[in-house]
Amino acid sequence: MSKVPTLRLDRLLANMGYGSRREVQQLVHAGLVTLDGAEIEEADERIAVTRDLSERMRVQGKPLDPPPGLALMLHKPLGVTCSHKEAGPLVYGLLPDRWRRRDPAISTIGRLDKDTSGLLLMTDDGNLLHRIISPRANISKRYHVSLDRPLRGDEAEIFAAGTLMLESEDKPLLPAQLEAISGTSAYLTLTEGRYHQVRRMFAAVGNHVMALHRDRIGALALPEDLEPGQYRLLGEADLALLLPPAQGAEHMRKRPAGLGPVGAVYGVAAAMSPAVS
Repeated sequence: MSKVPTLRLDRLLANMGYGSRREVQQLVHAGLVTLDGAEIEEADERIAVTRDLSERMRVQGKPLDPPPGLALMLHKPLGVTCSHKEAGPLVYGLLPDRWRRRDPAISTIGRLDKDTSGLLLMTDDGNLLHRIISPRANISKRYHVSLDRPLRGDEAEIFAAGTLMLESEDKPLLPAQLEAISGTSAYLTLTEGRYHQVRRMFAAVGNHVMALHRDRIGALALPEDLEPGQYRLLGEADLALLLPPAQGAEHMRKRPAGLGPVGAVYGVAAAMSPAVS
């Protein structure tokens, strides 16, 4: 069994964005930090960072934020950018202010471009991030595509062939699965993430993407009741839907016992890879 990590309380809360160590010490001395209903008296007390810590600790009367090792799904709205630096609304602005000061920082797992909506994953767990974005993981991503013109009928065969070349590239795309919904809409499932790949694929067959929405990563689907701008923390069952069985089991074995997504909450809401949409 993995050993449960411990951290000094002042360092833990400072890393979670509650303020500087001095400010955390002031909270403790004011009796505003409790564990299992009892006030913590010393800011340098070592705390076991367990998965249920958010249920057991209160800061200023409110449950502790998710401890390090969090992962979440966000329903990314249109017009919001997966970046820390670009102008305009950013996905990080959809999270609580304090979460943007966390160390380790929360990053997006891959990206969706500004004009694409849907399922976006975020985490402060670098190991999990790299397992999901690694090409070796071969994790699929499904998009609902709305088109300017009707499908010709041969697109599924072309996309599945593994021979389609995008403009200015010298390596063919991996096979992708197209499932027609109507004449001008379809699901497209990919296992790679090249720059604006979905839009460029349809441009290559003479069509134009009017709207794009990602609704699934691996076997993890975007819940119908998760509104644009809302997020939900992921639990181990959710992560098991993301990672291939062998990788998922390995990730859980390596994950420290005290870390990990906890429960499921809703809110209104980066190794950066290309925006594949």
